[in-house]
Amino acid sequence: MWSLSRWVLTLVLGVEAATLVVLATTTHLDQVTTRSWIWFGLLSTAAVIHLEAARGIERIREIAADGTPYTHMQSVWFFAGVLLLPLPLITALILISFSHEWWRVFRGRAVVYRKVYSACTVVLGCGAAVLALGAFYPGAGQPYAAVVDGPLGLAAVLVAGLLYRLVNYALIVTAIVVTNPDRPARTALGHPSDQLIIAASIGLGHAVTTVVVERPWSMPLLLVTVLALHLGLLLPQFRTAARTDGKTGLVDATFWNDVAVRELDRARRLSSSLGVLLVDLDHFKHINDRYGHLAGDEVLKAVATALRQVVRGHDLVGRFGGEEFAVLLPGVDTGAAEAAAERVRATISVLTVRVVDRSGSPQTIAGLTCSVGAAVYPETAKELSPLLLAADEALYQAKNTGRDRTRVALVPDTRRPSD
Repeated sequence: MWSLSRWVLTLVLGVEAATLVVLATTTHLDQVTTRSWIWFGLLSTAAVIHLEAARGIERIREIAADGTPYTHMQSVWFFAGVLLLPLPLITALILISFSHEWWRVFRGRAVVYRKVYSACTVVLGCGAAVLALGAFYPGAGQPYAAVVDGPLGLAAVLVAGLLYRLVNYALIVTAIVVTNPDRPARTALGHPSDQLIIAASIGLGHAVTTVVVERPWSMPLLLVTVLALHLGLLLPQFRTAARTDGKTGLVDATFWNDVAVRELDRARRLSSSLGVLLVDLDHFKHINDRYGHLAGDEVLKAVATALRQVVRGHDLVGRFGGEEFAVLLPGVDTGAAEAAAERVRATISVLTVRVVDRSGSPQTIAGLTCSVGAAVYPETAKELSPLLLAADEALYQAKNTGRDRTRVALVPDTRRPSD
């Protein structure tokens, strides 16, 4: 963080200081009751379950949104907190959500000061929303869910929701603009559909308060509704953005490369590492020649499924074309990359695939083998193209030494030749 420019550092520290001041001046205003703690527990549990269920999509969406505001539907629970909880408990709810996101979605591979800054902007947005509700209902105090009703209540919720979004959005966009002065400012605004996601989240947050207050036992049903809407809205968006391969359902080479570039940038910022595996099925042409191309497609699908299952949930598997696959392994060193390559090889070696051959007869294909090449940033190379070339060379070494084996790219010798 201390390497940031003066303007960016001033913004980050200023927002964090403002958040602390807001918390210090509002902590004594509302009493935290037993009922507040119960509501806090319900909202926190729902937020964690929600994020856990959607973490696979959210990680890719966050990486793909680099340089624009990252928008997700946790605002459902944050805005429900605005209507139900005093600001200190709202802050605790936000802290739990962001901590869980950092640990489970990003596996600790996120820039901490950025997440702290984002969390502070959400706290300030919630504070602005609470102030708006207080202006509509002076003296009412928490929970505002008990008093918002009728046309006045509708207006209060709309204004509170608008302020919640504007404060958070304005601070995030400002940070992106001052951090990337070489980019057009309009790119920091994100996609217009993101505003619809937040609007829907605010509306659902209001609905959550009614359920929590009047029918708390219906909370699981509403959580399922939120998850269904989240996945239903964002999964097609993710699939479209991801440009998936039609045969295997894996991401294609272009999208895989885009994510790899962003992950490499992240690894540099975090002084972390990044592994790449290239996987090639051995003698795949023999399968097509013997059983037919449709049977070969079934084998590719089965291998794709096996690859997704054998790697970690936040690794990215793509199809590079033909019978070649690529796996992106954030945060692994050379030993871990080699172990992952060996797991891939061993898993494919025991795979059995039921197919129908060109004559229409059912067949079982077994005895598949693959060759795997691995390379690791920064030990092997410091840019993506040399890293992929090194993994490809290791793959050919595996092919040339008998197939059905793994090879790790050698660390280049950087010693200067002696005179």
